[in-house]
Amino acid sequence: MTVLDIYHLIDAVAPFDTQMEGDNSGILVGSPSAPVCGILFALDATEAVIEEAKSLGATLIVTHHPLMFAPRRSLTDGDYEGRLISMMIREGISMIAAHTNLDQAQGGTNDVLAALCGLEDVSGEGFLRTGTLPQPLTAAQYAEELQNVLGDAVRVMGPADAVVRKVGLCSGGGSDQWTQAADAGCDAFVSGEIKHHHALAMAGAGLVGFECGHHATEDPGIRALAEALQMALDHVECNVRVFESVSPAYSFSRQP
Repeated sequence: MTVLDIYHLIDAVAPFDTQMEGDNSGILVGSPSAPVCGILFALDATEAVIEEAKSLGATLIVTHHPLMFAPRRSLTDGDYEGRLISMMIREGISMIAAHTNLDQAQGGTNDVLAALCGLEDVSGEGFLRTGTLPQPLTAAQYAEELQNVLGDAVRVMGPADAVVRKVGLCSGGGSDQWTQAADAGCDAFVSGEIKHHHALAMAGAGLVGFECGHHATEDPGIRALAEALQMALDHVECNVRVFESVSPAYSFSRQP
Protein backbone atom coordinates (compact mmCIF):
# COMPACT_ATOMS: atom_id res chain seq x y z
CA MET A 1 0.00 0.00 0.00
CA THR A 2 1.42 3.38 -1.03
CA VAL A 3 0.61 7.01 -0.28
CA LEU A 4 -1.13 7.22 -3.66
CA ASP A 5 -3.25 4.16 -2.81
CA ILE A 6 -4.42 5.88 0.39
CA TYR A 7 -5.09 9.07 -1.59
CA HIS A 8 -7.41 7.12 -3.89
CA LEU A 9 -9.24 5.53 -0.94
CA ILE A 10 -9.85 8.96 0.59
CA ASP A 11 -10.85 10.33 -2.82
CA ALA A 12 -13.62 7.71 -2.98
CA VAL A 13 -15.06 9.07 0.29
CA ALA A 14 -14.40 12.79 -0.20
CA PRO A 15 -13.46 13.54 -3.83
CA PHE A 16 -10.52 15.90 -3.97
CA ASP A 17 -11.86 17.63 -7.08
CA THR A 18 -14.69 19.09 -4.98
CA GLN A 19 -12.34 21.18 -2.84
CA MET A 20 -12.80 24.94 -3.00
CA GLU A 21 -10.66 27.05 -5.28
CA GLY A 22 -7.60 28.12 -3.32
CA ASP A 23 -7.73 25.13 -0.98
CA ASN A 24 -4.65 22.90 -0.74
CA SER A 25 -6.00 19.41 -0.15
CA GLY A 26 -4.17 16.36 -1.48
CA ILE A 27 -0.68 14.88 -1.12
CA LEU A 28 1.38 17.69 0.40
CA VAL A 29 4.55 16.04 1.71
CA GLY A 30 6.42 12.93 0.59
CA SER A 31 6.35 10.70 -2.46
CA PRO A 32 3.12 9.20 -3.87
CA SER A 33 5.02 5.92 -4.27
CA ALA A 34 6.23 5.81 -0.66
CA PRO A 35 5.08 2.68 1.21
CA VAL A 36 2.61 3.13 4.06
CA CYS A 37 2.80 0.92 7.14
CA GLY A 38 0.77 3.08 9.50
CA ILE A 39 -1.51 6.13 9.22
CA LEU A 40 -2.13 8.75 11.89
CA PHE A 41 -5.26 10.91 11.53
CA ALA A 42 -5.28 14.37 13.13
CA LEU A 43 -7.00 17.69 12.63
CA ASP A 44 -3.65 19.44 12.14
CA ALA A 45 -0.04 18.45 11.51
CA THR A 46 1.59 19.89 14.62
CA GLU A 47 4.98 19.08 16.09
CA ALA A 48 3.25 16.95 18.72
CA VAL A 49 1.35 15.04 16.02
CA ILE A 50 4.53 14.42 14.02
CA GLU A 51 6.28 13.12 17.13
CA GLU A 52 3.24 10.94 17.82
CA ALA A 53 3.40 9.49 14.29
CA LYS A 54 7.10 8.79 14.75
CA SER A 55 6.50 6.98 18.04
CA LEU A 56 3.71 4.87 16.50
CA GLY A 57 5.74 3.95 13.44
CA ALA A 58 3.21 5.69 11.18
CA THR A 59 4.69 6.80 7.85
CA LEU A 60 1.65 8.85 6.75
CA ILE A 61 -0.26 11.63 8.49
CA VAL A 62 -3.76 12.46 7.21
CA THR A 63 -5.06 15.82 8.38
CA HIS A 64 -8.08 18.00 7.85
CA HIS A 65 -6.22 21.31 7.67
CA PRO A 66 -3.58 21.63 4.94
CA LEU A 67 -0.20 23.29 5.07
CA MET A 68 1.16 25.74 2.48
CA PHE A 69 -1.98 27.77 1.87
CA ALA A 70 0.35 30.59 0.83
CA PRO A 71 3.18 30.01 -1.67
CA ARG A 72 6.57 29.42 -0.06
CA ARG A 73 9.86 30.78 -1.38
CA SER A 74 12.01 28.80 1.06
CA LEU A 75 11.82 25.74 3.28
CA THR A 76 13.78 26.10 6.50
CA ASP A 77 13.38 25.53 10.21
CA GLY A 78 13.17 29.28 10.68
CA ASP A 79 9.37 29.41 10.79
CA TYR A 80 6.69 27.15 12.22
CA GLU A 81 5.33 25.71 8.98
CA GLY A 82 8.80 25.21 7.53
CA ARG A 83 9.80 23.38 10.70
CA LEU A 84 6.82 21.03 10.40
CA ILE A 85 7.55 20.17 6.77
CA SER A 86 11.25 19.70 7.49
CA MET A 87 10.43 17.38 10.40
CA MET A 88 8.24 15.19 8.21
CA ILE A 89 10.84 15.01 5.45
CA ARG A 90 13.61 14.10 7.93
CA GLU A 91 11.46 11.37 9.50
CA GLY A 92 10.26 9.96 6.17
CA ILE A 93 6.64 10.84 6.98
CA SER A 94 4.24 11.77 4.17
CA MET A 95 1.15 13.96 4.55
CA ILE A 96 -2.28 14.09 2.92
CA ALA A 97 -4.85 16.80 3.73
CA ALA A 98 -8.61 16.40 3.18
CA HIS A 99 -10.11 19.81 3.88
CA THR A 100 -13.06 21.42 2.08
CA ASN A 101 -13.64 18.21 0.12
CA LEU A 102 -14.28 16.42 3.44
CA ASP A 103 -16.43 19.27 4.76
CA GLN A 104 -18.83 18.94 1.82
CA ALA A 105 -18.83 15.15 1.44
CA GLN A 106 -21.84 13.01 2.27
CA GLY A 107 -20.95 11.52 5.63
CA GLY A 108 -18.19 14.12 5.97
CA THR A 109 -17.47 16.78 8.56
CA ASN A 110 -20.78 18.61 8.49
CA ASP A 111 -22.91 15.47 8.41
CA VAL A 112 -20.99 14.14 11.40
CA LEU A 113 -21.49 17.46 13.21
CA ALA A 114 -25.21 17.45 12.44
CA ALA A 115 -25.56 14.03 14.05
CA LEU A 116 -23.62 15.14 17.13
CA CYS A 117 -25.81 18.24 17.39
CA GLY A 118 -28.86 15.99 17.67
CA LEU A 119 -30.50 17.02 14.40
CA GLU A 120 -33.14 14.96 12.64
CA ASP A 121 -34.35 15.14 9.03
CA VAL A 122 -30.97 16.55 8.02
CA SER A 123 -30.67 18.06 4.56
CA GLY A 124 -28.33 20.30 2.64
CA GLU A 125 -25.50 20.25 0.15
CA GLY A 126 -22.17 22.00 -0.02
CA PHE A 127 -21.17 23.16 3.45
CA LEU A 128 -24.54 23.92 5.09
CA ARG A 129 -26.63 21.32 6.88
CA THR A 130 -30.06 21.97 8.38
CA GLY A 131 -32.25 19.84 10.60
CA THR A 132 -34.71 19.87 13.48
CA LEU A 133 -34.36 19.01 17.14
CA PRO A 134 -36.45 16.12 18.53
CA GLN A 135 -38.11 18.69 20.78
CA PRO A 136 -37.79 22.47 21.16
CA LEU A 137 -35.15 23.71 23.60
CA THR A 138 -34.23 27.10 24.93
CA ALA A 139 -30.92 28.49 23.71
CA ALA A 140 -29.46 27.93 27.18
CA GLN A 141 -30.56 24.29 27.21
CA TYR A 142 -29.23 23.64 23.72
CA ALA A 143 -25.90 25.27 24.55
CA GLU A 144 -25.52 22.90 27.48
CA GLU A 145 -26.23 19.91 25.23
CA LEU A 146 -23.72 21.12 22.64
CA GLN A 147 -21.06 21.64 25.29
CA ASN A 148 -21.56 18.14 26.67
CA VAL A 149 -21.37 16.53 23.22
CA LEU A 150 -18.56 18.58 21.68
CA GLY A 151 -16.48 18.98 24.81
CA ASP A 152 -15.73 22.69 24.46
CA ALA A 153 -17.16 25.92 25.79
CA VAL A 154 -20.15 27.23 23.83
CA ARG A 155 -20.87 30.93 23.39
CA VAL A 156 -24.54 31.82 22.94
CA MET A 157 -25.09 34.85 20.73
CA GLY A 158 -28.71 35.68 21.41
CA PRO A 159 -31.29 35.52 24.22
CA ALA A 160 -30.85 32.55 26.56
CA ASP A 161 -34.61 31.95 26.58
CA ALA A 162 -35.03 31.96 22.79
CA VAL A 163 -36.69 28.77 21.54
CA VAL A 164 -34.63 26.61 19.20
CA ARG A 165 -36.43 24.24 16.82
CA LYS A 166 -34.72 24.23 13.43
CA VAL A 167 -30.93 24.49 13.30
CA GLY A 168 -28.45 25.28 10.54
CA LEU A 169 -24.76 24.52 10.90
CA CYS A 170 -21.38 24.72 9.27
CA SER A 171 -18.23 23.49 11.00
CA GLY A 172 -15.03 25.45 11.56
CA GLY A 173 -15.05 29.07 10.43
CA GLY A 174 -18.31 28.72 8.53
CA SER A 175 -20.36 31.58 9.91
CA ASP A 176 -20.84 33.04 6.42
CA GLN A 177 -23.34 30.23 5.83
CA TRP A 178 -25.82 31.76 8.28
CA THR A 179 -27.79 33.58 5.55
CA GLN A 180 -28.56 30.29 3.82
CA ALA A 181 -29.67 28.89 7.18
CA ALA A 182 -31.99 31.86 7.63
CA ASP A 183 -33.40 31.36 4.13
CA ALA A 184 -34.09 27.71 5.05
CA GLY A 185 -36.23 28.81 8.00
CA CYS A 186 -33.74 28.06 10.77
CA ASP A 187 -33.99 29.88 14.08
CA ALA A 188 -30.46 28.97 15.22
CA PHE A 189 -27.04 28.55 13.66
CA VAL A 190 -24.09 26.48 14.93
CA SER A 191 -20.48 26.96 13.85
CA GLY A 192 -16.97 26.71 15.20
CA GLU A 193 -16.29 30.42 14.90
CA ILE A 194 -18.81 33.21 14.37
CA LYS A 195 -17.49 36.57 13.22
CA HIS A 196 -18.76 39.58 15.12
CA HIS A 197 -20.48 41.21 12.14
CA HIS A 198 -22.14 37.89 11.31
CA ALA A 199 -23.37 37.57 14.90
CA LEU A 200 -24.88 41.06 14.76
CA ALA A 201 -26.60 40.35 11.45
CA MET A 202 -27.88 37.01 12.76
CA ALA A 203 -29.36 38.71 15.81
CA GLY A 204 -31.01 41.27 13.57
CA ALA A 205 -32.59 38.41 11.61
CA GLY A 206 -33.76 36.63 14.76
CA LEU A 207 -31.27 33.74 14.70
CA VAL A 208 -29.44 32.57 17.82
CA GLY A 209 -25.76 31.85 17.20
CA PHE A 210 -23.84 29.06 18.92
CA GLU A 211 -20.06 29.34 18.66
CA CYS A 212 -18.68 25.94 19.64
CA GLY A 213 -14.96 26.07 18.78
CA HIS A 214 -13.16 25.41 15.51
CA HIS A 215 -11.40 22.29 16.77
CA ALA A 216 -14.48 20.90 18.50
CA THR A 217 -16.68 21.14 15.41
CA GLU A 218 -14.15 19.66 12.95
CA ASP A 219 -12.19 17.04 14.89
CA PRO A 220 -15.10 14.53 14.80
CA GLY A 221 -15.04 14.69 10.98
CA ILE A 222 -11.40 13.62 10.61
CA ARG A 223 -12.05 10.79 13.08
CA ALA A 224 -15.00 9.64 10.98
CA LEU A 225 -12.68 9.63 7.96
CA ALA A 226 -10.25 7.43 9.88
CA GLU A 227 -13.03 4.93 10.56
CA ALA A 228 -14.13 5.00 6.91
CA LEU A 229 -10.58 4.37 5.73
CA GLN A 230 -10.15 1.52 8.19
CA MET A 231 -13.27 -0.10 6.76
CA ALA A 232 -11.91 0.35 3.22
CA LEU A 233 -8.58 -1.17 4.20
CA ASP A 234 -10.33 -4.12 5.82
CA HIS A 235 -12.36 -4.59 2.63
CA VAL A 236 -9.22 -4.88 0.49
CA GLU A 237 -7.59 -7.02 3.20
CA CYS A 238 -4.68 -4.64 3.65
CA ASN A 239 -2.83 -4.81 6.95
CA VAL A 240 -2.11 -1.11 7.50
CA ARG A 241 -2.61 0.20 11.03
CA VAL A 242 -4.81 3.27 11.43
CA PHE A 243 -4.37 5.53 14.45
CA GLU A 244 -6.32 8.56 15.70
CA SER A 245 -4.23 11.28 17.30
CA VAL A 246 -4.40 11.78 21.05
CA SER A 247 -2.13 14.86 21.01
CA PRO A 248 -3.71 17.95 22.65
CA ALA A 249 -4.78 20.48 20.05
CA TYR A 250 -2.74 23.38 21.39
CA SER A 251 0.18 21.65 23.06
CA PHE A 252 3.57 23.36 23.41
CA SER A 253 6.25 21.31 21.68
CA ARG A 254 9.15 23.47 22.78
CA GLN A 255 9.86 25.32 25.97
CA PRO A 256 10.45 29.09 25.55
